[in-house]
Amino acid sequence: MTTNVLGYAASSATAPLKPFQFQRRDPRPDDVVIDILYCGICHSDLHIARNDWGRSVYPVVPGHEIIGRVSSVGKAVKRFKPGDHVGVGCMVDSCRQCASCSQQLEQYCQQGATMTYNSVDRHDQMPTFGGYSEKIIVSDQFVLKIPDGLDLKGAAPLLCAGITTYSPLRHWKIKKGSQVAVIGLGGLGHMALKLAKAMGAQVTLFSRSPGKEKDARRLGADHIIISTDQKQMTSVNGKFELIIDTVPYAHDLNAYVPSLAINGTIVIVGLLGNLEPTVSTPSLIFGRKAVAGSLIGGIAETQEMLDFCGKHGITSDVEMINIQDINHAYERMLKSDVKYRFVIDMKSLKG
Repeated sequence: MTTNVLGYAASSATAPLKPFQFQRRDPRPDDVVIDILYCGICHSDLHIARNDWGRSVYPVVPGHEIIGRVSSVGKAVKRFKPGDHVGVGCMVDSCRQCASCSQQLEQYCQQGATMTYNSVDRHDQMPTFGGYSEKIIVSDQFVLKIPDGLDLKGAAPLLCAGITTYSPLRHWKIKKGSQVAVIGLGGLGHMALKLAKAMGAQVTLFSRSPGKEKDARRLGADHIIISTDQKQMTSVNGKFELIIDTVPYAHDLNAYVPSLAINGTIVIVGLLGNLEPTVSTPSLIFGRKAVAGSLIGGIAETQEMLDFCGKHGITSDVEMINIQDINHAYERMLKSDVKYRFVIDMKSLKG
């Protein structure tokens, strides 16, 4: 048996998202049934909807920044009860047995994590459909508790943008007094500023565009460097132990490497593609500097991030939309015309 659900889906790479009826599986003993309240819009939603990465399977219901309310739980579920506010991020399952999963790094599951949408359920081979929908059914091991008092609308983007920037900050052991820089001020970048500042770091924003200083300081930046100004760039040579690169398109890293301190690292979190041009290796070798990548976070780390945000009152800056405006929101997102994350009010699905 299955459950009929209403959502919004893309039927092809060129089709606008439209209402779509589909089926969710019947709950298993370890499942949590969630009525979706809010769903953030991630740039990867657009990439998958338009097949920019060449791996979309249609129809696709995007959405992996999900905030909802538990409506029921399976008999084996102990951590959740009806009425709880919960979240679902980018993954809904993994093999749970490989070396990565055993280290609570499900995002690097060696058999491939089951993604919240555009993936296949490893148990019944049904396609996974995401959060642009009425409800979702997820194993309790991949459901997250939302701290009391955290604004639910602003919490939705924490499930992707938040954990994507929190994970490298934690992995590279950022603490009070650490020198951290962020490249780019968008959905990911604004979360990186907030989180790094809350950890006690001295935070610098690299931006190509003058005029963002007031907003950047409000979000947590102590300093702003215009990356097209060579004098400003030279002024921070050898400064940063960690640079979080949130830029989602091909760009030149060579301009930023000199600003790394000895043993410093640039971590790429925004680009799924090719860097251009090639990184010059002498600047890495003569300073033991590194270029690395990081992908979201495991479930335990994502819960840690949510608890950290609850403690510090951190949420995303969001603009609320109705689901009927999703295609217009995608066009605005392509123009970076949002501060800093769209979130869908899912009650509009019934309106």
